[in-house]
Formats: sequence, C-alpha cells, structure tokens
Amino acid sequence: MSKTTGYSWLILAILFLARGALGYQFQSIASVAPFLIRSLHVNYAEIGTLIGIYMLPGAIVSLPAGIIGRHVADRSFAVAALGLMALGGVLVGLSHGYGLALAGRLTSGMGNAMLNMILTKMVTDWFAERGLALAMGILLASWPFTIGAGLMIHTMIAARWGWQWVMYSTTGFCVLAMLLVAVFYHAPGASRKAKAAPKRQSGPAGLALPPLAESLPALVSGSMWGTYNIALLVFFSFTPLLLVEHGALQSEAASWVGAALWIGMLSVPLGGFLVHRLGRGNAVICVFSFLSAWIFALLPSGAWPVVLCAALGLVMGPPAGAIMALPARALSLKNRSTGLGLFYTIHYSLAAVGPAIAGYLRDVTGGTTVTVIFGAACFLAILPLLMLFERLVNSREAA
Repeated sequence: MSKTTGYSWLILAILFLARGALGYQFQSIASVAPFLIRSLHVNYAEIGTLIGIYMLPGAIVSLPAGIIGRHVADRSFAVAALGLMALGGVLVGLSHGYGLALAGRLTSGMGNAMLNMILTKMVTDWFAERGLALAMGILLASWPFTIGAGLMIHTMIAARWGWQWVMYSTTGFCVLAMLLVAVFYHAPGASRKAKAAPKRQSGPAGLALPPLAESLPALVSGSMWGTYNIALLVFFSFTPLLLVEHGALQSEAASWVGAALWIGMLSVPLGGFLVHRLGRGNAVICVFSFLSAWIFALLPSGAWPVVLCAALGLVMGPPAGAIMALPARALSLKNRSTGLGLFYTIHYSLAAVGPAIAGYLRDVTGGTTVTVIFGAACFLAILPLLMLFERLVNSREAA
C-alpha cells in the first residue's frame, strides 16, 4: 500500500509537469508580443487572437475527446496530445507570417484540449479514493507555476537568441513531458479493469447528451470556469503592458506579474484545502472573486503595483478548486463524462474569445486601462453565474 501511494504521488508529479507544458506554451505569445509585432507585422488584436486561438480547438475537441478517451489507453492519448503541442511549437517558431503562426497555435491548441481532458481523468483515476481535492488543486497549480516561469525567462531567451527559440523551448518542454508519461505512467488497477471490461454503451446511445436539467448547470459552471480564466488571461497577458505604461521597466513588470502567479500557484491548492475544511465552496467563490475584481480594478491607478500584484496573486487562486467541483453537483454519474465535455466546450469557447476582446480594447483605446477593467469585470461576472447555477441545481433537486 505504501509503495502504491508513493507511486501515485510520482504519477501526480509527472502529470503536473505535463500540464505545466500547457501554461508554458500558452504564455509564449504574450511574453514575446513586442518581438512578434515587429517581426510578423501584426497588431495587438492579432496578438490577442494568437493568444486566444490556443483555446479555440477545445470548443470543438473537448466532447469528442471525452468519448474517444473511453476507448484509447490514457498514456497513448496523452502522448498524442503532447505530440500535437510539440508540433505546434515548431510551426510557430518557423513562421515568417501570421498564417503559419496561426496554424501552429491551432495545432498546439488541439493538443492542449486533449491533454487537459485526459489529465483530469488520469488524476481522478489515481486519487478518487484518497486525496482527490488536494491532488486536483496541485494539478491546477501547474498552470500559474509555468506561466510565471515563462514570464521570467521567455523575454530573456527572445532577447538573446530570438523569439523563435522561445517557441522551440515550448516544444522541448512537451517532448520531455511526453517521454516521462510514456515511460512512467500506467493506469491504476481499477481503471485498467474498467477499460478491459466489455462496453455496455455503443453507437448513438454512447453519444447522448445529459438531460436538460443536467446540461444547463454544466454549461453555466463551464461559463464560470471560462470567465474566471479570461480574467486570469487578461491579468498575466496585459498587466505587464499596463505597468510599463505607468513607468515600470519591462523586466520589472514581468517579474511582478510572474511573482503574483507564483503566489497564485500556492493559493490554488490552499483554496481547495480551505473549501475542504469549511465545507463552504460557494462562500469561497464569492468572497475571493469579489476581492480579485476589486484589486484588479485598482491596478490602473498606478499606486502600489507590487503590493496589488502580490495581493491579487493571493486572492485569485482559491475560487479555482471550488468552481471545478461544481459539475459533480450537477451531473449524475452516468452523465459525468459527456457533461464534462459540455463544461469544457463552453469554457474553451469563452477563453478563446476573451483575449481577442482584450486585445481589441487595447488597440481601440490606445492604452491598457480599459482592458484591465474588462478583466476585473470578468471576475465579478462569476457571482451572478453562481447564483444562476444554484437556481438550476435547486430546481432539479426539487423536481
């Protein structure tokens, strides 16, 4: 038992690294935006599109990925997803125009959607009976961890060797994760038996969506997750530009935002622990989403940027685990897979559009203040969405 438990945490470390490749690759465009604008002759709206397009395939791939994942070994599925991400990094690095860069981001984005789905399943398989909330919190922390790392080193790589090598470094990260998953990962015993058992559902029945009473709250919770992530994307993609507009050096701005994301990396699992101890997930979502919106909206004032960035890093993490726990309340066990497909579909749709809107606001206004206010409004929008979710779930339970 001890060996099994120890191996499960090794598995979690490998999956943490694999999911970290998502954050590191996602951040690469925003980190080298000034280099890309000069080299590819693009504007900020097009940069925002390159950032957001990484999420767009998830709107199409998530539901089929959940279905296909039932019939393909998890390890093979994850390796294929990381392979697509690696290929996309190479394509962006080789691009001399906007078209190839866009194609590369779409390719990487397809791998991103597949990997996100399968890693969630892998962690659930290994920790369903022990410490799932903590394990999921740790897995989610990989995103701000590697985005923060990217903020700190992408610019240095670009300045020394060229922005193309930032993209090639994302490919190297994906290849490393691919090798580790291929060598060390195997499904736990119960999951292997379930995979080997004869399938009860096949054909059209296996593709059926949950009933409306379950689908609607799944979509609303996915909207919450998507809106929450838009706010995060605006923070780490555009806040450095805002800080530079207020007189900070580019390296200082990147370091302050990077430090905030490292704090966020710790506050995500701590938030999950807080929900576990208090049993008040909705209260954690409301309080910390409101605080995140308020602090984010103060950033354009230019006062205490280091303090505000650190404070935002502390308060923006706790809602994540509580929001991710909501679909389990809305979906019955038999509909959980397809319901999560709906959840991720709406999440990726919103996350793809959000950065493009943020970039458009930056171009139209000539500054980053309105873009940051947009990000703060996204944090605030979580509150009415949570109220709608509760109403839908309560109506279903009362029926």
